[in-house]
Amino acid sequence: METQNPPAVHIKDLRKVYVVSQQESGAKAALRGLVRRRSIEVPAVDGISFDLAPGEIVGFLGPNGAGKTTTLKMLSGLLHPTAGEVKVLGYTPWKRDKPFLRQITLVMGQRNQLVWDIPAIHSFELNRAIYRIPPDIYRSTLRELTDLLELEPLLNKPVRNLSLGERMKCEIAAGLLHRPGMVFLDEPTIGLDVTMQRRIRSFIAEYNQRFGATVLLTSHYMADVEALCRRVVVIHHGRLLFDGDLSSLVQKFTDHKTIVVRLGDCHADLKEYGEVVSCVDGLVTLRVPKSGTAQVTERLLADLPVIDLLVEDPPIEELIERVFAQEKP
Repeated sequence: METQNPPAVHIKDLRKVYVVSQQESGAKAALRGLVRRRSIEVPAVDGISFDLAPGEIVGFLGPNGAGKTTTLKMLSGLLHPTAGEVKVLGYTPWKRDKPFLRQITLVMGQRNQLVWDIPAIHSFELNRAIYRIPPDIYRSTLRELTDLLELEPLLNKPVRNLSLGERMKCEIAAGLLHRPGMVFLDEPTIGLDVTMQRRIRSFIAEYNQRFGATVLLTSHYMADVEALCRRVVVIHHGRLLFDGDLSSLVQKFTDHKTIVVRLGDCHADLKEYGEVVSCVDGLVTLRVPKSGTAQVTERLLADLPVIDLLVEDPPIEELIERVFAQEKP
């Protein structure tokens, strides 16, 4: 009888509540506040549950303030939850056991872990000492990361002299020198140009394949999610809204298709085929009900001088907005 591997991450009814002092307006209220302050509870994460299988890359999505970064900090042991059960690689994160810390990393696109005034390679050496990485393994891993991320010209430059994209590549390398099996990535491509975003995505996929690492990724760039993640977990106001395949997300929250058709020019009567989203230089984008897609396509080909035609699902950004608009999944 086969035994199923335990999840790399197990989360059940996870909550994080902050107690915030409430300041009332007016002089009398201010005086009362000196004696007795009113406080309210603000839930940042409100009872979410999901598991990650070993080796999965999962997109963790939500608008600003949804609770994504708070969740990652609890999973990496930086915050203690108010309630709930969490296991990461079999460990309770906030106990900060050394074997646990040696197997995880948290890379945040808006935070620096590299020392600003020294070359990146010196910060790498510092991480080698902190994680007690054997010299031969360190050199081997550094060579691999240098090759995958094209770091050779950057290693001996002071971090302050690196561009944002160059610094982000070095930040990711610094977080992976100890070959963690659990990788938490919080907006790793934020602020980067399209070319650099593509390189970072390719590297994450390659690292996952080489080392079998489990990756939980937050990003506002849907291209990151589409390229890397078959599964997405969506939260809003700290609550779980969706957990499943990207394809299931499309099926569940989409009632229309997008038809992109190239014509010789734009026709004024295109609205009879569907909602005209745009019409520029003969390239027309129509929004049509999913159930009527085949009929509309047939009519377009029969009625108009069609040069090219493409039927697509709506952009993933639009799908996510529709998810956020739902009070519950």
